[in-house]
Amino acid sequence: MEMRKLGRTGIEVGIIGFGGIPIQRVSEEKALSIIKAAKREGMNFIDTARGYSNSEELIGKGIEGQRGDWIIATKSTARDYLSMKKDIEISLHNLRTNWIDLYQLHLIKTKEDYEKVMSHDGAYRALKEAQEAGLIKEIGITSHNIEILEMTVETDDFSTIQFPYNIVENQGEELFKRAYQRNIGVIVMKPLAGGALTEGSLALRYIMENPYVSVIIPGMDSEEQVVENSRVGNSYTPLKEKEKARLQELKESLGNQFCRRCGYCLPCPQGIDIPTNIIMEGYYTRYELKDWAKERYSGLPKKASDCALCGACEPRCPYNLPIREIMTRIRETFKIQ
Repeated sequence: MEMRKLGRTGIEVGIIGFGGIPIQRVSEEKALSIIKAAKREGMNFIDTARGYSNSEELIGKGIEGQRGDWIIATKSTARDYLSMKKDIEISLHNLRTNWIDLYQLHLIKTKEDYEKVMSHDGAYRALKEAQEAGLIKEIGITSHNIEILEMTVETDDFSTIQFPYNIVENQGEELFKRAYQRNIGVIVMKPLAGGALTEGSLALRYIMENPYVSVIIPGMDSEEQVVENSRVGNSYTPLKEKEKARLQELKESLGNQFCRRCGYCLPCPQGIDIPTNIIMEGYYTRYELKDWAKERYSGLPKKASDCALCGACEPRCPYNLPIREIMTRIRETFKIQ
């Protein structure tokens, strides 16, 4: 497996890591078999989250007795000190470990979000205390908002950033370069565009051509996927011109329906978090996490069913998405009125 340094952590990670979202939909027996295959194929970085249902628990069982072979990353959407402190304890218990290599502030969406977690009573203080106690080694941050990460890479508060990157969502390239210059590790989420890109090998090789990327974390729910994805890292070959052309075809085939989660459509007059609604639909339709996605969709304070079809969002979208049409489709997908 090609190894790259995870920024200032100094940790050497395999370029292809294990994304822990889809594992929650398989049986425990199958999950353990998948994790065993990942180790066998040379993966050493595994990423999960408090919010991924039983993913942490399955991973904890899967790596038990092999703790030294894995770099464990998890994350929490907790925003205040006490909630993050509690989540760290839960993650340690779930993952059956005495320490976590990388704990990340998860999905920081707005400047207000950022200011809250960085305040005295915010989640970051709990992470720093856990770091000082040896419970976590490094602190990272994830976001779909590029402006948040452009701000954080200029600080010394985080060892890693995590951001979507693929042939469709390539707006992070300058961010990655700056992070590399600042010796901050770059973790790529959504390498297959949330399941929209069907030719995984090409999609992963495209990302590997970026020298500023530290590790790519495609989600996997079968041993076959583990073998296919790890093969890219174990025997990388540069893309040929015809393969680049094929990727461009795949990009164009997604048409004007693919949300890059940039957030420029916001604020919505009805208070709808438009990108999050679209993300939930993707988990429902492409990741086959129907129950998980439906539960989270129903818990959103404002849903696609609240859309007034006013169209205020559409002129703000730099990709000219037909957002009203997409909201109508999401409402019908979930059928929650």
